[in-house]
Amino acid sequence: MDAPETPERSFPEGYGILDPDVLKSLSGLELLRGWSDGSLPSAPIAHTLGFHLAEVEEGRALFVGRPHWGLYNPIGSVHGGYAATLLDSCMSCAVHSTLPAGTGYTTAEIKVNFVRAISADSGEIRAEGKLIHPGRRLATSEGRITDAQGRLLAHGTATCFVFPL
Repeated sequence: MDAPETPERSFPEGYGILDPDVLKSLSGLELLRGWSDGSLPSAPIAHTLGFHLAEVEEGRALFVGRPHWGLYNPIGSVHGGYAATLLDSCMSCAVHSTLPAGTGYTTAEIKVNFVRAISADSGEIRAEGKLIHPGRRLATSEGRITDAQGRLLAHGTATCFVFPL
C-alpha cells in the first residue's frame, strides 16, 4: 500500500505515502476513515507535528493535537504555522471527505485568523473543519481550533481546487 521506502525516505510505523493506484481507488471518506482507524498509513507531517485525525464524516474532519515546546517560536508561544497546518488539514479534509474515488484536491487558498496564543499549557487542542460549498471545481470550507476549555484559538477558511486523478 505504501510507496517504497528508501534510505532517504523511511517513515515511522503507521505513517507513509499511499501508492497512487490505491489513492485513486478510494473515495475521500474511505481514505480518511482508513487514516482515522489506522488501517491506512497517516501523513508523515502528522507524526512530525504530533496530531491525528480523530473523527471524520462526510463534510467534517476533526484533528486533535497537544502543543509542546518543540513547536515554540523565539517569542515564547507555539509558532503560528502549527495552527495554520492544523486548519489546512481539517478544512481540506472536510472537502476531501465528500470526493468520489478517482478525484483529488489541493488547497488553493487558506485564510487564518489567530485569536489567542497557543502554548504547551493549552492542553489538547481540537481543529474542526466543515464543508461550506462542495463545488465541482472549487470547494470551500471553514475551520476552528479550540483549546481544552473550549476557547477559540484560531479560525479560518479554505478554498480547494478539485480535479480528476
